[in-house]
Amino acid sequence: MDNLQSRGHLLTEQINPQSQNLDRLSSLEIVDLFNREDVKTIEAIANARVALAKTIDATAAAFKQGGRLFYVGAGTSGRLGVLDAAECPPTFCTSPELVQGILAGGAPALIKSSEALEDRPEDGAQAIRDRQVTNLDVVIGITAGGTTPFVHGALQEAQLRGATTVAISCVNAEEVTIEADIDIRLLVGAEILAGSTRLKAGTVTKMALNIISTGAMVRSGKVYGNRMVDVAVTNDKLHDRALRIISDLTDLDRLEAKELLIKSHKQVKLALLMHWTGLDAEAGKALLNQKQSDLRSLVERHSSDT
Repeated sequence: MDNLQSRGHLLTEQINPQSQNLDRLSSLEIVDLFNREDVKTIEAIANARVALAKTIDATAAAFKQGGRLFYVGAGTSGRLGVLDAAECPPTFCTSPELVQGILAGGAPALIKSSEALEDRPEDGAQAIRDRQVTNLDVVIGITAGGTTPFVHGALQEAQLRGATTVAISCVNAEEVTIEADIDIRLLVGAEILAGSTRLKAGTVTKMALNIISTGAMVRSGKVYGNRMVDVAVTNDKLHDRALRIISDLTDLDRLEAKELLIKSHKQVKLALLMHWTGLDAEAGKALLNQKQSDLRSLVERHSSDT
């Protein structure tokens, strides 16, 4: 007897009529088909704009209260969460604990498929317990088809612990119900290769995670204008970027910017604060640690106080 639940009704499992002759297309025709279909990812993001904005606000509020952000997923969805989490420390100089990716199967599943592990909701719940998630945290469950038991288990445990929960999926709410405080539906339609959600679903998920994490960091004061002033200066490329940021935002030439960056112990935000307020590194760092505010507000407050 077949005990498997049919998933054929899900949007992510349906057949795309535009690609039914996929195996007969030329390479150029394949590229053109992908290009036409990928336009739908932009439309999906636009349709989810309100839910994405709510997620940014909730995540920024969590950061300011000492909370963390967790991405939870399996397969492609989980790997995208891990990727976004891994990119936050070098971009925003955050602790690796601030944004974390939870992947069904753990680190080995990053390079070797372990799809069967996604069927265990208890493993998702245990992952949340292991990380001692609290009411200060935000947990984003990512499941393209909306049915991944690992993700549902994690979201349910996170809700029990009072965390803010967010669900990201690529299916209609009428097809799958996901219990979460914020429900993000990224409807890109059927895949060119039927059921292969590493395609449009993966692309639109990466776009959404980019928006959420970057938006939350902006709202948390890690950006000045459109510059990553909290960039971690850990290699030649980032060192050059740090110098250009300082030079572009001040009247300093590259050599002067280099000297200031050295005085600030390679902390761009501190270097700019020192330049604009006249504070030394110790006083500037104390102000940054005390106020936990964005650079623009700190400079404006200091100007009004002096």
